[in-house]
Amino acid sequence: MARLRGPGGCPWDHEQTIESLRGFVLEETYEVLDAIDRGDHDALRGEIGDLLFEGVFLAQIEADAGRFSVADSLRAISQKLVRRHPHVFGTTASRVTTAGQVVEQWEEIKSREQKDAGGRRSLLGGVPKSLPSLLRAHEIGTRVAAVGFDWARTTDVVDKIEEEVAELRRAVQGEGPERAEEEMGDLLFSIANLARQLGIEPESALRKANEKFTARFDKLERAFEARGQSIHDATLEKMEYEWNAVKHREATAAPASSDEAIAAVAPHGPTANAKNRRSEESKEDRKRVRQERAGRAPAGGRRQR
Repeated sequence: MARLRGPGGCPWDHEQTIESLRGFVLEETYEVLDAIDRGDHDALRGEIGDLLFEGVFLAQIEADAGRFSVADSLRAISQKLVRRHPHVFGTTASRVTTAGQVVEQWEEIKSREQKDAGGRRSLLGGVPKSLPSLLRAHEIGTRVAAVGFDWARTTDVVDKIEEEVAELRRAVQGEGPERAEEEMGDLLFSIANLARQLGIEPESALRKANEKFTARFDKLERAFEARGQSIHDATLEKMEYEWNAVKHREATAAPASSDEAIAAVAPHGPTANAKNRRSEESKEDRKRVRQERAGRAPAGGRRQR
């Protein structure tokens, strides 16, 4: 990196700043996570190198400005690891024997360091606001739980989620969009805490759910295309039938065609809500919905959020 950014180096590397690298750092981070989720160890080897490279790049920019070097960064993290693991590197016996005790000790030492540095001892002050919101909620819950501010039982969190669902229902039914947004946030925060209690990282869980839904919907689209039909013209009932057929084929690994699977499985028809919506929609409403699914705005234009 010193040569790439030095005399006779790369013009593109010369132009980069710590701000311009933000997107690359984020991209490489998610590629590491993707390799982990896929269990692809060969890919992970390369992605770790790419992520480390971004750290070296950032440090070289700072070194060029005379602020610090990559060696300073590595020295700082090495000292921090020793300092915050006295049960491993300390000279006296330690009572820390569980992972939970380690987290609690870590936060205590961190708070003490902040106080010694003249800073305010804020437990949540160090949680980056730039984290994805679901991951940040998980981290907030983890930190406050380290000092004992947590639900006693997992079932208590489930009760809280049910309470939030009821409050969201009331907000949707007549308290306005702002209240609905607030209650939706409370619900998502509670779900993140349930994931933490279950030992599940919610961002990863949601990523996997997104991939599963995407894969199934792609199969649904392909099934319609195989019959020479467009999904944009399909009714909700037909899409629900096909969706259930896709799920059944995944569960049974049966190579049956789409129509055969539907006939064999006889998946449930549209839900009562779907039937009610269909009965209430006029022909013009159905046309408008198909246009929106196809990406075409109706005559009145799309409502802007």
